[in-house]
Order: sequence, then structure tokens, then C-alpha cells
Amino acid sequence: MNLTRRDFLELAAIAGISLTSGDALAKLNNMSPEELMSFKSVGNITLLHICDMHAHLRPLYWREPSTLVSHPKLVGKPGFLCGEAYLKYYDITPGTIRAYFDTYLDFPELAHKYGKMGGVAHMATLVKQIVAERGKDKVLFMDSGDTWQGTAIGLFTKGKAIVDAQNLLGIDIMVGHWEFTYGKERVLELVNNHLNAEFIAQNIKDSMWEELVFKPYTIREVNGVKIGIIGNAFPYTPIANPKEFVKGWTFGIQPESLQQYVDELREDKKVDLVVLLSHDGFSLDQALAKMVNGIDIIFSGHTHNPAPKPIFVNNTMIVIAGSHGKYLGRLDLDVKNGKIRKYNYKLIPIASNFIKPDPEVEKFVEKAYEPYKDKLDQVIGKTETLLYKRDTFYSTFDRLIGEAIRDRTDAEIVFTPGYRWGTTILPGQDITVDNVYEMTAITYPDVYTFEMTGEQIKMILEDIADNAFNENPLYQQGGDMSRLLGLEYEIKLGAPRGKRLRNIKVNGKDLDPKRSYVVSAWGGNLYRVGKNVRPDHPPVYEVVIDYIKKQKIIKVPYESNVKILDVKCGCPMEGGICP
Repeated sequence: MNLTRRDFLELAAIAGISLTSGDALAKLNNMSPEELMSFKSVGNITLLHICDMHAHLRPLYWREPSTLVSHPKLVGKPGFLCGEAYLKYYDITPGTIRAYFDTYLDFPELAHKYGKMGGVAHMATLVKQIVAERGKDKVLFMDSGDTWQGTAIGLFTKGKAIVDAQNLLGIDIMVGHWEFTYGKERVLELVNNHLNAEFIAQNIKDSMWEELVFKPYTIREVNGVKIGIIGNAFPYTPIANPKEFVKGWTFGIQPESLQQYVDELREDKKVDLVVLLSHDGFSLDQALAKMVNGIDIIFSGHTHNPAPKPIFVNNTMIVIAGSHGKYLGRLDLDVKNGKIRKYNYKLIPIASNFIKPDPEVEKFVEKAYEPYKDKLDQVIGKTETLLYKRDTFYSTFDRLIGEAIRDRTDAEIVFTPGYRWGTTILPGQDITVDNVYEMTAITYPDVYTFEMTGEQIKMILEDIADNAFNENPLYQQGGDMSRLLGLEYEIKLGAPRGKRLRNIKVNGKDLDPKRSYVVSAWGGNLYRVGKNVRPDHPPVYEVVIDYIKKQKIIKVPYESNVKILDVKCGCPMEGGICP
């Protein structure tokens, strides 16, 4: 790692220290977490927060999006900021460790400079330091969900290894979304028999009896402050994921019942503070804060946004803590007589190269991976280009997955889901089996090949676009657009539903509404609307692993198949085809 003087000064600023002599890099490498993550304590309680870890127990590289767009009315606001626009909004200097963690800018170069991100053992070091500093009775640790799924270790243990990690971290309360893709029986087993934290949700009911499946809220007394915490699971779970996983349960945003619980906590339970622990999404929670009165703080999740400063909607503070275990959110509050008199917030980057891992948690992670180590650490190829996941329309890793599927099935069009979780592999790095699972580790991984008409394809894409780009955040499901290989199009994000896509071409020719096309897709139930479904449906991770082994050297172009017509995305290719 080569740090310039500016790099060093940035780290020192984060650390809150002054260095006048000695080897700067050596000092940084030996820096205690207390120094590196210095924080000005405020008030009488500390609330810690993580979200969207997606089962990443070990440090990783994770590049933030270079295109993050939505309806024109929402672009440029918190939740839809990236790159230079993000740096300007939050007043962050380019090239610093903050810029590295929060944006895609100069990512490969800064990755070599600052190293990997996250890791539960490194996070545990910070958590234990904060608890030691403040006192256990002053700290409450919350998790906004999407924690158990996203890696091989999560998939192979059906979430158990991740629950064990949460217990070691000391998570007190959580909500969920991708957790439910292990099936409701498995969720209940883990919650009732293994998870130390309380799993809460005011918006999940049994469809037959209309009874709540989980507690809607919990009340915790933290250093004499009585806090009511209400849970909101992802409201669109049965739509965004196969509904059979939660058969018999209903979800939804449920603002009316949320207001009732807020009122109950304030009027009947006499709490000092009302908190919403949410997996709604950053923009949806901003809209929700306009609909529900009396929430002091929303700890948001689902959309993976890093936001180094809170935002305020009416009288509600909203924070969100990124994804992939890259950050630990810390909010210190001075609460007296039911009022927040003062606060200090920091989105702490888990700079794993500069934080010593906690020995107990590090040993746990090694033990958890031991049964799978030989399989997952197997090198299957090398990449010449940056392999990344996040972007609104296109990613190089999704392009690789699409190429692998087309090589296997000879499909004309390949659909790859616009999930926001995964990993990043730097140019020149080896690709391991574990890396492939980091992009594909779901409980419904099969690749289906079938036929769809051009009219059906257009209708499906318009529906996905409305979910992603609806001007009302209450109707946004928080994912990115499906990635497509073999099909290109132009899109007007602000157009009405059903009229956003135009100039659609399949392998260079205009989409024919009446013609049948051979389509391959994974990560959903798209095949159910098709016909002539082929009998073979291999899991996507096997398809991708076999393809990489065959190719040996991977080189994926940084070019999108989508042109945005009405929104400036703020990326380097603005005005052309946006990646």
C-alpha cells in the first residue's frame, strides 16, 4: 500500500490524532481502533446500526455505483447520489478514504492504497471499544436486515453462521427481508432457537387469522432512557422474492398500524424516544416520515446507501449505514424529558487494513469457513478488468454471468436480476469459487430457458422499470433494473408507466412483438410466464464457475446496453450510453 501525505492526513483526521514525527504509515498500521475511529461522545446513550451486510463475514472489496438514477424528481437527492455529485453534496475530498468507501471514483487505485473493507472481526473490535468507552448500559445495537443471505457461508449453513456472528457482535434487535428466502420455517427456527436479538415486525401478519407473526415493537431502557423500537420488514417481500417462501404471511408498508404503535408507545407506554428500525429503503422511509407523526429516528436499510450525515423529514431523523459490513453507524444522543437535546452521528468506515480483528470473532470466522475452505478458496480464473455489481442498469459481473449463461444455453436474450449485493474483484486478481457465490448465493438459483414473445418481454421490462423509477417512493421496490444480454434499449425515466422504454433491439434488430424469443433467466420466476420451458435448469453458480474455468482469463467490457434519455446520471459517460 502506498499512501500519499494527503492520504495519511485524511486517515489521521478520521483518527482524530496529531502526528508530528515518525513513520506515518507504520503509525497508521499500528493505530488502535480507539485512535482510528475517534468519536466525540455526546449525551447519555449510544445507538449502533448496521444494515444489508449480506452475510459477508470476511473483508471484501465493494465498489459503489457509478450510475444511481430514478425518476427525475428524485435524482440528485439523498438516496440517488453517486460519484462527484455525492462528494459535492457531502463535502468529501476526492481520493480520500471516505471517497474510496462511498463512491466508485478511482476505485481500483484507491483499493490498492487502502485495502479491503468490512469484516465482522474488525467490526467487533470497534463495537467492543465503543461499549468499553460508554458502558454496556448506554449502548443499543440494531440491524436493519438483509444479514443472513449473500455468500456461500450463509447459503451452506442456511443462515446459522451469520446468526452466530450477530450474537458475537452483540446485536440487540433486527428486522428482515432476504432472511425470508430461507423459508419461513427456517426463519422461525433461527429466531426462536439461535438468535439472541429480538426479531420484530409490525407489518407481517398471518393471512388466515390476521395475527402478528412477530412482536411489532420492543421497549428497551438504555441508561434510564425508555426507547420504543418498532420494526418494519421489507414490505414487498412476496413480490420481490418468490412468494412461496412466505406463504400464508402478508406484508405491506402499513402506515396506519405504524401510527397506532407510535401513539401507543408515546401515550400508553410513556417512552422517551420512538425509533423505527426499517428495511423499507432510504427513499421510502423519507416518504413514510411525512405520513407518520411522532417517530424520532428511522434507522433505514434495503437500498444500500451510505449516508455520512442524517437527513431530517419534518421532525424525524433518518440514517442509513451502507451495505456489506463496510460501515458501522454510531449515533450518540443527549435525551432528557423525552426530547433530543443534542446528537452526534458518524458513519464509521470499517477500514480492515487499519483495525485489528477481534481474536474471538476472527477465530469464529475461520472455524465457520473451515468445512468449505478447500471448495471456496479454489482459484478458477483471473480477471483483466474490474468486476463489479452495483449500477442502475449494467455491471461487469452481471455481464460475465450473462455470457456464461448464453454460452451454456445459446439463448437470444439473458435476464440477470438487478440485485444490489455481491462483491468486487480488481483487475489482475484471481477469481475464486467463493467470489462466484458472492454474486449468486440464493436459495432459488436455477437457470431456466424458455420462450417469450416480444410483447411479453416489453411488458415485463416496463413493469420492472416502474418498480425502479416510479416517482412515488412508496411504490419503489429498491432494486436495480434487470441486466440484459442480447437486448438494448433507450429509456425515459420520467415517462408514464408502460411508456418508458423505446428503440428496443435484440441482437441489433428491432424487437418484434409477435415473435417468440429464446430467453434464459435466473433468480426469479420469469419462466412461469414463458412457454416451452427446457427440462434442464442448472444452478447459476455452477454455470458461471464452469464458464470461468473454461475461459481462464476474463475480460469484460465497461459498456452498457442502455441509454438514458432524460436524466443526467453524473457519471463519466454522461450524454452517451450510461454504465
